[in-house]
Amino acid sequence: VILNSALSGLQLVIGFGFGSLALVGDAIHNLGDVAGLLFGWGAERLSARPATARFTYGFGRSTQLASLINAVLILMAAAVVIVEAIQRLGSPVEIMGLPVAVAAALGVVVNLLSARLFSAGGHQHDLNRRAAMLHLLTDAAVSAAVLVSALLVMLTGWNWLDSATAIGVGLAVAWSGAELLKESLVVLLDAVPPGIDLEAVEQALRAVPGVVDVHHLHVW
Repeated sequence: VILNSALSGLQLVIGFGFGSLALVGDAIHNLGDVAGLLFGWGAERLSARPATARFTYGFGRSTQLASLINAVLILMAAAVVIVEAIQRLGSPVEIMGLPVAVAAALGVVVNLLSARLFSAGGHQHDLNRRAAMLHLLTDAAVSAAVLVSALLVMLTGWNWLDSATAIGVGLAVAWSGAELLKESLVVLLDAVPPGIDLEAVEQALRAVPGVVDVHHLHVW
């Protein structure tokens, strides 16, 4: 959270100061990461609380709700960046490439470092942690795209590349948000997990000696 907050602040200052909408888009996505990490941390703390007389199943689903909120935040940020980039594409703003390139390079380093910190704790079987990892790795890729764009603007003077990159950034962010939204909804709706053949499970149960029939089979 500290790393990404500092990075977002720096990228916003440089993005607005030197006219790079692509960098602003990257900063907005980083701010989404900060919010997502805070939501995820709070959800993990909440999920560890014991069940109560009212919430008899406990609070385990709070991590899935955090993933859903993350997805909505990502999609909202993507929409803002794409709309602004399309409006600016017709009248490109002059970009100062060097500060933008430096801030984008820092974005790559910080996001990969943050992802490395997360991978040390394990994330494969936790949707909430995988959501955070997805944010961070996507951000590293987005920052790399902004870095390449800034270098090309410096070499060619084609300022429209920044707006075009911002559109690409927004689309990449939207794609990751849509995937996360789909996964979150699938889990919240108690869908059968990937890799499990419900019919095979039913046949295995029917094969157990003494089992006459199987009713209302649910796997989630």
